[in-house]
Amino acid sequence: MADGSLPGGPPPEPGADRCPTGIEALDNILGGGFPRGHLVLVAGSVGTGKTTLTLEFLVRGAERGEHSLFLSVTEASSKLRQNLSTFEFFRPELVSSGRLVFVDIPVVYEKLGLDHEEFTLEEIDLLIRSIQGLVSELKISRLVIDSLTSVCYRIRREERIRDFMLKLSQVLADLNCTTLLVSEIGQTSARFSLHGVEEAIVDGVILLGNTRRQGDIIRVLQIIKMRGTSHSRAQYVVELTPIGLLMAPHLKGGQQEGG
Repeated sequence: MADGSLPGGPPPEPGADRCPTGIEALDNILGGGFPRGHLVLVAGSVGTGKTTLTLEFLVRGAERGEHSLFLSVTEASSKLRQNLSTFEFFRPELVSSGRLVFVDIPVVYEKLGLDHEEFTLEEIDLLIRSIQGLVSELKISRLVIDSLTSVCYRIRREERIRDFMLKLSQVLADLNCTTLLVSEIGQTSARFSLHGVEEAIVDGVILLGNTRRQGDIIRVLQIIKMRGTSHSRAQYVVELTPIGLLMAPHLKGGQQEGG
């Protein structure tokens, strides 16, 4: 895959305000990028490229002058920045200038006094207001939460997760912030999220997975849904390279291993 572009993507829809991912092939499929202000689930099992895709989305936005925020739930942001430095598309000045910001959610939990194994309704609202405050104060245009799954483990009940997702979606849309939520699923999961309610509320779902082809395991990507835009539902081979994420149409004959 010498070229990350793909022919035949839909043209940008008239009047649509797009948030380009900066990943040429993905933007081509989406007709220019995500509709701005959308909440998009990036689902997949371990090692399928979820974090890499979302980090590139933020870096490409920061390059365009957009303020970008990575909220890390499970992995220290210092380690994420170290891993990011191995990619040629990353420039440290994006961080030093404040255009690319990393925040560890456990630190936020501690500051808010959210030390319970299960959040109360009041604590869920407090967390939403805290995220809203960060996005507003830092003038964030692009947000990643990695992972939504880990946050939902602390919310637990489906009705509370639904309420959390609806409120989060509304406050971020009001701030015109385009948000990617990482969802950790098993290889054979029929859902794209922990409880299934999350995927029903978000505006879009991107599925990353592994498949076997001629004895090799390859990464694949498929757009399951994306409100407000026409898109291909075909499966694409994904390659993670030093210059970024590259995609190509997936030839028939591979055996699906899981999402």
